[in-house]
Amino acid sequence: MKKFLALFLVSVLLLSACSSGSSSGEDSQKDSDDITLWAWDPNFNIKAAEMAKEEYKGVNADLNVKVVEYAQADIIQKLNTSLSSGTTKGLPNIVLIEDYRAQSFLKAYPDMFFELTDHMNAKDFASYKIAPTSMDGKNYGIPFDTGVTGLYVRTDYLEEAGYSIKDLEGMDWSKYIEIGKKVKEKTGKQMLTQDPKDLGLIRMMIQSSGSWYLAEDGVTPTIDGNAALKAAFETYKEILDADLVKPVSDWSQFVAGFNSGDVATVPTGNWITPSIKAEASQAGMWAVANFPKLSKITSSVNASNLGGSSWYVLNIDGKEKAADFIAKTFGSNVDFYQDLVKEIGAIGSYIPASESDAYKEADEYFNGQSIVQDFAQWTEQIPQINYGLHTYAIEDILAIAMQDYLKGKDLDQVLKDAQKQAEDQIK
Repeated sequence: MKKFLALFLVSVLLLSACSSGSSSGEDSQKDSDDITLWAWDPNFNIKAAEMAKEEYKGVNADLNVKVVEYAQADIIQKLNTSLSSGTTKGLPNIVLIEDYRAQSFLKAYPDMFFELTDHMNAKDFASYKIAPTSMDGKNYGIPFDTGVTGLYVRTDYLEEAGYSIKDLEGMDWSKYIEIGKKVKEKTGKQMLTQDPKDLGLIRMMIQSSGSWYLAEDGVTPTIDGNAALKAAFETYKEILDADLVKPVSDWSQFVAGFNSGDVATVPTGNWITPSIKAEASQAGMWAVANFPKLSKITSSVNASNLGGSSWYVLNIDGKEKAADFIAKTFGSNVDFYQDLVKEIGAIGSYIPASESDAYKEADEYFNGQSIVQDFAQWTEQIPQINYGLHTYAIEDILAIAMQDYLKGKDLDQVLKDAQKQAEDQIK
């Protein structure tokens, strides 16, 4: 009997020790100072995250931020797979999501994103970034980079045709075509590259007018009767008809078009700057003007956007630490944004940073122009719209519609047919 009691007591003590050890393990896991961040692009977003990690050590040196690189397509697939199944295992604390895709995640999984309203001052960010990162008046994303557009121009080609960079400031696409014809006549150079499958130019044109493929609800297609979209289609065709386009089929051909000197301008997002500067022999030959506006649309301005992403915190254990990390780096730190400009050329959409010294520095490659400051000013002029849920699905439809239009089909009918297809396809 004594042996039995002794064994019983030993068993109880062992169980207590095991139980205590298990509890301690759970507590340490809950109180872990590790958080995980997912992003793509090692030279831009990943580098920015690593810089944020170093910056935050001054706030909390104990927090370990694990930065994981995935391709953007893989991040989208992993998020959709996990969130749709209701499991949070393996998800990161922080994830970068492209602004065009943000609403689809926020609408589909509203409880899976941690509200950041109290961790940021929304008025400190470019207004156009707030709509895609918010839902029902609440902020869920800390805006990161701006895809603010500009018109990169070879000034030597312009001068040969009798123009200067000042002639391009505040112009519309009609004047762009007029100048383009003269540039081609005098230099033999076309004005821009264009991939027939890529409607980025259309996207930039319509946002400059405060318009989009969808209504303000972010769901209802607004293709038929969309004046800005119709004007963009017409402008696109006018540029092609004037023989100002060098066709390309992929990214490498796009970059080669301007690095080789085959085209006189590059209308696109500011993220192209490093690719332009990669051709050292052209230093001093480039300038940047503001983006042309649509000629027939009175609401159109000389500012638009192409691309850009924002940071989101998932509503899982560690969310408070993750929110503090992202808020005190990308959400409020002017010095950090200066470092981002200097190190990787990343122009954020955080307005207070635009007054910093790094944003005002002259760029000798662009003949002393302070292009970062110019881009920052144009960022504040970008019309705010709701990208909604279906940007890429509708562009697949419009890419085919554009080819129908270029082959001679009536534009009103083209847009009407695309509207019906979008309504049938997007439920």
